[in-house]
Amino acid sequence: MSLWLLNHFSTFTLAAVAVGGTVLLAVAGSLLLRRRYPSLARGEHNDMVGVTLGMFGAIYGIILAFVIVTLWTQLEDTQTIVASEATDAALITRDAAAFPAPVRAGLDAAISGYVHAVVEDQWPLMRAGRPSYGATEVHLQSAFRVLQAYDPKSQTERVFYEQAVDHLNDVASQRRARLTMARQELPPLLQALAFGGAIVLVPLTFLYGLRKLRVQIMFIASVSGLIGFSLLLVFVLDRPFSGDLSVSPDPYREGALAQYWTP
Repeated sequence: MSLWLLNHFSTFTLAAVAVGGTVLLAVAGSLLLRRRYPSLARGEHNDMVGVTLGMFGAIYGIILAFVIVTLWTQLEDTQTIVASEATDAALITRDAAAFPAPVRAGLDAAISGYVHAVVEDQWPLMRAGRPSYGATEVHLQSAFRVLQAYDPKSQTERVFYEQAVDHLNDVASQRRARLTMARQELPPLLQALAFGGAIVLVPLTFLYGLRKLRVQIMFIASVSGLIGFSLLLVFVLDRPFSGDLSVSPDPYREGALAQYWTP
């Protein structure tokens, strides 16, 4: 369900629903409770409620901060993995210039097929939460076969051959890391703490009474809005390959790899 929402609605729409919905529900709940128990407006229990809110708010804030920082770090790590994989593929293309024409043509064909398969076949699968090795396996194996069948003749060829082999091994390693990141999601326990904490904390604010209704609404709206926005960040950062804030496949189209995308 979360993947479908991320891939079919913009971040702005999700923000309007998440933040706006949280604020509306919180304000409505506060008004209903205030009407049902008019004595709350006098603030008779504010001392106890204030201490409870402070304690719960501190704990919940630490949890949310931990979750958001973890997810943001995960997103940055995924971007680094993608950039490294594309860089290694581009370096293989440059190394191939030192080889004879048949070897160079074989590597070019394999790398071209690989980057096209990553962007056109593998990326949609990762966005849908169904990463697969099969989309790129044929092209990666083709590149390995080209290098395994070639015996470099000169010292220059041997130097570039060793570099090409190292870069190809790195491509295989980065591909595995990228597909692993595509499967990552927030553990159920942290999801329960992040979203369940909001269900506990927001209703607690209803018990903090203020004599002026306008001030009460502003208080409830500000707290619930902050919580709603924090939960939105958790939601959109949880899947690094889905939604508007997802990792882009552009590195596979840039630099030395751009030649494989020209008509």
